Amino acid sequence: MEILRFCALLKQTLWGGDKIIPFKHLQSTETQVGESWEVSGVKNNESVVLEGKFAGWKLNDVLKEMGAKLVGKENYARFGNEFPLLVKFIDAREQLSIQVHPDDKKAAARGLGRGKTEMWYIMKSSANATLRSGLKKSITPEEYKAMVENDTITEALVEYNVKEGDVFFLPAGRIHSIGAGCFLAEIQETSDVTYRIYDFKRKDKNGNYRQLHTCEAAECIDYRVAADYRTHYTPAKNEAVELVGCEHFTTSLYDLTEPMTLDYSELDSFVILIALEGHGTVIDEQDREYKLQAGETLLVSADSTTIEVSGNVKFLETYV
Repeated sequence: MEILRFCALLKQTLWGGDKIIPFKHLQSTETQVGESWEVSGVKNNESVVLEGKFAGWKLNDVLKEMGAKLVGKENYARFGNEFPLLVKFIDAREQLSIQVHPDDKKAAARGLGRGKTEMWYIMKSSANATLRSGLKKSITPEEYKAMVENDTITEALVEYNVKEGDVFFLPAGRIHSIGAGCFLAEIQETSDVTYRIYDFKRKDKNGNYRQLHTCEAAECIDYRVAADYRTHYTPAKNEAVELVGCEHFTTSLYDLTEPMTLDYSELDSFVILIALEGHGTVIDEQDREYKLQAGETLLVSADSTTIEVSGNVKFLETYV
């Protein structure tokens, strides 16, 4: 199969900023763009192929047509005609709500499809950018509800100052929030299920408070306390640096200054390449060339065995 590139799927939000459109080199006058959904099989929010044989097709329609050739035999048996990962760029001009996501079991029990485990890779953010991830002290579900009610829930959460290159893994159940000034790439299960815990008394454009899900969230939160919720790794040039490996996805970071062959001959999965910095070129087995520059995302099918990447480019590689 050809490598797939998709049309930008931009989301205007209350908290969105102005970084995404120039980062993706788009000609658009939209403002407050908080998210760009790069690869999405979420119903009613599916990515549309930009060019090539499948131009104009929705991602899940390509999946129905190509099946295991696109996603791999095991993935197709596991997920069927639903693409299993959702990839986004997120630009938070303002603080996002504090939230949590259910795991697969709890989501299925509530008729919500799959749960949401995710990860963040921090890109060039504001100097004072922060985020919250995990509990810093042990609390009970009853104490959690009381802290939401009396506006003190932030006191129970770990807040991090963040910079480019920071990574956070967020298994389902981990309470979290993206702070003002953060610009990041997000990789997650295909799910749009979010339980909003606290929204800082913010009102929408119509003057209404957004819905909270305090009770639903209480049943999903992982109340265990960890010493550190940041993912630690050692950066390296011209080799794969694994950041996250879990049942939902494996993600590695590449920082290339010289050509490299990526061998997927033993991998039974699609691969998504998410460009973070620089400019590069991808050449597939049919000698077709694809641009890979900051802000662009490519989907490599499971029937590809090798690709060549050249240029000075930093990117994430993720697969199931």
